Amino acid sequence: MSTPTAPLSDAAVRGRLLWFTDAPAGPGDQRACHYLADGIVASAQGKIVQVGPASDIQPRLPAGLPVDHYPDGLILPGFIDTHIHFPQTQVIASYGAQLLDWLAKYTFIEEQRYADAGHAAINARFFLDELLRNGTTTAVVYGSVHPHSASMLFEAAVARGMGLVAGKAMMDRNAPPALCDTAQTSYDDSKALIERWHGKNRQRYAVTVRFAITSTEAQMEAAGSLLNEFPDVHLQTHLSENRAEIAEVRRLFPKAASYTDVYDRFGLLGPRSLFGHCIHLTERELQRLSETGSVAVFCPTSNLFIGSGLFDWARLADLRRPVRLGLATDIGGGTSYSMLRTAAEAYKVLQLQGQSLPALTAFHQMTLGNARALGLEDQVGSLQPGRFADLVVLDAKATPAMSHRMEAVAGNLDEELFVLMTLGDDRAVSATYIQGTLRHRR
Repeated sequence: MSTPTAPLSDAAVRGRLLWFTDAPAGPGDQRACHYLADGIVASAQGKIVQVGPASDIQPRLPAGLPVDHYPDGLILPGFIDTHIHFPQTQVIASYGAQLLDWLAKYTFIEEQRYADAGHAAINARFFLDELLRNGTTTAVVYGSVHPHSASMLFEAAVARGMGLVAGKAMMDRNAPPALCDTAQTSYDDSKALIERWHGKNRQRYAVTVRFAITSTEAQMEAAGSLLNEFPDVHLQTHLSENRAEIAEVRRLFPKAASYTDVYDRFGLLGPRSLFGHCIHLTERELQRLSETGSVAVFCPTSNLFIGSGLFDWARLADLRRPVRLGLATDIGGGTSYSMLRTAAEAYKVLQLQGQSLPALTAFHQMTLGNARALGLEDQVGSLQPGRFADLVVLDAKATPAMSHRMEAVAGNLDEELFVLMTLGDDRAVSATYIQGTLRHRR
């Protein structure tokens, strides 16, 4: 995988390397991945230029270049989170409500604090540092309705070299007045943010319709106009999370055939559109998501915590009309920033439905799978040359219980990955690199 004519490296990380080239067909399908027992990832100007066995790469490195060596560490592409709310860092672990009550009782109250740009800036820094502590290097992020919440987030990401897909929320009804914009101001503010941030310093914009309940038809039209005007931006919103939510959408949009049809009528479906939750969908809705290449995002910890329901992976992935999938933490309805913990809960959700989530499939989804869901597989999600050198170094012996379990499975990659996703959390993240630069060390 090395590139003989690559420019001189300015950073290098050594250890056991793992990355994916395709989705595994099932447990043990290591044909879908590359594994090196002793490899080096070398980068220059933030991008991977050489990757391969240490015995091949070491002699090619510039004399005196330090190599960060993790002899027992497992080095992967940094994790990608496809649905998370940065104004909800102090909403996580709020007791005893389902979706609509939870929004009114906790979330909307907290998000009003983001009218203060200083508060937004402080929390943006905390948010991104917490992601890095958990090995997440790319995220699709909801801001509050305030335009500066997105700007503060993008500024903090640029300072860390991270690449985000993010946007300010659009809400013009059914929320506190302090959190409501209008169809016109949401269009104007979003357009200004796109022109300022999109495609610059690794940042990408997502037109962010909170969900159908909090947007009028005029605002949906404004969102569709933005997608037409800027066809390479993303869209993020929520879909079919909770039965009471679905009933309210039906009341608000009586002419729509379904919840999905509400978005479809305004041109919001497509290969760059990410729909959080997607639990209670009809067959026709699934067909339409498949036809448009839209992405359904599995948020297992929030689906459980808020009592919304069980995501049916097998039904959505049905090859007769497959829906593209993402996996996400959904902080703050979600209960962990860790993609490892998220994968563990995903495994349990599928077990309850007679399905399974092999460890290789989970790690593929957290890296290359989520990169493909975003259309960013040429930039992140792999250790191939040309991608950003965003890396996570994992330690499967991070806790006494993990170390004890690993004694029984030493040398078995599938078992090690399953231990990491079942027992691991932020403690299993030894280090996180952004563009080849160490940004977190345990």
